[in-house]
Amino acid sequence: MDFELSEDLAALQDVARRFAAEHIKPYARQWDREADIPRSVVAKLAEVGFLGIFTPTEYGGAGLGDLAASVIMEEIARHCGATALMLDAHNALCSAHIIRAANPEQKAKYLPKLAAGEYLGAWALSEPGSGSDAAALTTTAKLEGNTWVLSGAKQWITNGHYAGVYVVMARTKPEGGAKGISAFLIERGTPGFSTGPKEDKFGMRASDTVGLMLDNVRVPKENVCGNLHEGFVDAMKVLERGRITIAGISLGLARGALEESLAYAKQRVAFGKPIIEQQTIQFMLADMAMELDAGRLLTRKAGILSDAGQPSNIEASMAKLFTSEMATRACLNAIQIHGGNGYTKEVPVERYMRDAKLCEIGEGTSQIQRMVIARHLLEL
Repeated sequence: MDFELSEDLAALQDVARRFAAEHIKPYARQWDREADIPRSVVAKLAEVGFLGIFTPTEYGGAGLGDLAASVIMEEIARHCGATALMLDAHNALCSAHIIRAANPEQKAKYLPKLAAGEYLGAWALSEPGSGSDAAALTTTAKLEGNTWVLSGAKQWITNGHYAGVYVVMARTKPEGGAKGISAFLIERGTPGFSTGPKEDKFGMRASDTVGLMLDNVRVPKENVCGNLHEGFVDAMKVLERGRITIAGISLGLARGALEESLAYAKQRVAFGKPIIEQQTIQFMLADMAMELDAGRLLTRKAGILSDAGQPSNIEASMAKLFTSEMATRACLNAIQIHGGNGYTKEVPVERYMRDAKLCEIGEGTSQIQRMVIARHLLEL
């Protein structure tokens, strides 16, 4: 069993690491403060192929898999969780859903624009009254001749303010439950389709998060993405893969916390010596390093299985659950090691902590992941 990245993946990791150090690290604090990521950065991400991670090469993408995506996410999140979250929603939710379910004409229309950065992608499942219980969504789509008419509201939509195309889940069969939901492709500017104000969030502040309003939005019949009434089934498969990228984001934030803490502990002097010589500090750093390595192994296992076309739902849930909670612990320890400095915005660890908490909530809460894992155990 080889625990090292392949030569190609190691080279990809180096590209992502250098990109993050040059184009993200110097500006991440400003983006957090201003609650915005400049469009110029999105263009740079497109230039290196990070807006088409999963998109097949025939549509202008990189044609990479889940293991590669987790590697990229870790490097980006090392300096800015919000930028990584933007990439996650674009690649692992919107583009991934189109790749999975769309017909050839829809793929040819949208995937090249998404990969090139002409469009940012957004994915709309959650609603004000349905988060973890996503199948309870109430947005409706009714067929009138050759047109679908959508009405309702969505919430917590990443990239929602800037996206050019949205994958929107709506109920097409009132009595169908989870089997009565379909996915629709809706472009920005469609009459009746609007975005709310940006959410004023605790963490991931630079990531664009809004609500969506659909007021009798009319879209052509051919805008259904995937089989009618099977949109929720596709959405669950998309989320399964997306949990691997969220795990990658968690790894990046935890690694940032560890690396910042190591550097600080070496130069901070207390009681006449660097605090890294204190055993209590050493033990905190040791726990952070151990859990980071364990989380990376879980994430890579899930990515390898998914890329091989093997079942990976449980592994993805385990990786997402462990790494997200581990990242929060690591970031809290980092603040403790930094002492009073860690409670200020002069050092990045407080931002890492705020960003990390979202990883325990988005794309399936920790409680949902435990349900997924427990149900699997009960079936054994």
